[in-house]
Amino acid sequence: MKLIYEKSSPGRSGVQMSSIKISPTEEIPSKYLRSESAELPEVSEVEVVRHFTALSRLNFSIDTHFYPLGSCTMKYNPKVCEAAANLPALTDVHPLWPQLRGGGLLTQGSLGLLYKTERLLSKVTGFDEFTLQPMAGAHGELTGVMMMAAYHKDRGNQKDHIIIPDSAHGTNPASAKIGGYDVVTIPSDENGRMDFELFKAALNEKTAGVMLTSPNTLGVFNPRIKEICDAVHEVDGLMYYDGANFNAIMGRYRPGDMGFDICHLNLHKSFATPHGGGGPASGPVGVVERLRPFLPISRVVKTSDGIYTLNYDEPKSIGYIAPFYGNFGIIARAYAYILSLGRDGMLGTSNRAVLNANYLQEKLRPLFKEEYKGRCMHEFVFSGKNLPSGIHTLDLAKGMIDRNIHPPTIYFPLNIPEAIMIEPTESEGRETLDHFVEVMEELVELARTDPRKLQEAPVTTPVGRLDEVKAMRDMRLSYT
Repeated sequence: MKLIYEKSSPGRSGVQMSSIKISPTEEIPSKYLRSESAELPEVSEVEVVRHFTALSRLNFSIDTHFYPLGSCTMKYNPKVCEAAANLPALTDVHPLWPQLRGGGLLTQGSLGLLYKTERLLSKVTGFDEFTLQPMAGAHGELTGVMMMAAYHKDRGNQKDHIIIPDSAHGTNPASAKIGGYDVVTIPSDENGRMDFELFKAALNEKTAGVMLTSPNTLGVFNPRIKEICDAVHEVDGLMYYDGANFNAIMGRYRPGDMGFDICHLNLHKSFATPHGGGGPASGPVGVVERLRPFLPISRVVKTSDGIYTLNYDEPKSIGYIAPFYGNFGIIARAYAYILSLGRDGMLGTSNRAVLNANYLQEKLRPLFKEEYKGRCMHEFVFSGKNLPSGIHTLDLAKGMIDRNIHPPTIYFPLNIPEAIMIEPTESEGRETLDHFVEVMEELVELARTDPRKLQEAPVTTPVGRLDEVKAMRDMRLSYT
């Protein structure tokens, strides 16, 4: 549109203002013009600042509130990693710049960071090679299943299903189906682990592989992993490690050493990179040597003279699964996190995560029903079935909002009725954990003595409780 800028008289502040007029030949049609001036509020700058500052204080963030839903979404992100990822040498790089000599000097550092991150992840997990391209955990799962399918096709195997326990993340069966496989679900036993006898009964020559989370979504570690891996390998199946809960074991044991063939890691979980609100994410995938040919292209390689370049010459590759090289800013943060911790730091991180979870589990046991008894790893799941009639886990979650605590994950995993999953991570101190226990005790007591107050929560938010059923049906925000 053709615009004409004209100087006007000074505004109320004394500053010379400019006005914008549309040239007469390109006027806005009269039907789009206002007949009267818009009734806009006239407020001062300080009033505007105070308004939006007040709104910002209504937001929950890991810097201001406790998030007992843990590394799945809001693990604390160290500021040193944020500073490292914001270095101009990393933020000013464009992926279309040349990779080699000459102009490649501008990108050699970034390619080197990718290459070194892959090597570090291989050391941490025990796998031979990694790709950093997948841009989320579910994307990493799909990448792994695609490589599983490519492997079986290359060997002429006739496989048609993948075995998945009922405690798996919901994206596991989705990834398996999108990858072309049927899903065989194995229920959990009385200890919260995949029922071993039912697993053996389901395993056969048509089994492409098993997708296993360790520890699983119930926070339970399966001591029979080696037996499961050996059984799957006997039918030329592949073991897939869902690394969503790697925060519980990093530095302590490596899934590659236990017999897993493929894994994805969530850099936005275990390696402390931002993921609050659903993104951004990163789900690198590691593989054992025999699956290396199927990794996505391009591959970052280091030549004999120390130059980093991209290799596209991989005829068995599953091809491109992401633009460029994945979420580079997230990878840079994870690289800084790994270097700052080292192996001992990672071990200390997982130790504290497990300690915090077990501390809370023991403190909260009298309040909830336990579907599976015993110690947990980094997280645990209780059931709200024993709450007074008419009170649900959702009501407890809403009550936490009024008490400045972000609710934990509820109603997942699906095999636990009225589930409440709690993961404090390694970041929280005992004072925070004790305060959380006090809040939970207060809410459970309120459920007994004055349930209506809990059913009306939250009362401290501008709109009160969301009418979630109406919101789902109308696909619009609707409030009671």
